Amino acid sequence: MTTKRYFPLAIIAFLSTTLMSCELVEGIFKAGMWTGVIVVVLVIALIIWLISKVF
Repeated sequence: MTTKRYFPLAIIAFLSTTLMSCELVEGIFKAGMWTGVIVVVLVIALIIWLISKVF
């Protein structure tokens, strides 16, 4: 039962450590400011949604 509870948190921790923030920022600036804003808003919304599903 505890494995199911901590599995989504483990996935989020794994992804946050494997994605390089510098590469993300570089990609956003190459794509353009508004594309970057949309991507950031979508990622934040996804994180909030995942956290609400976990708790």
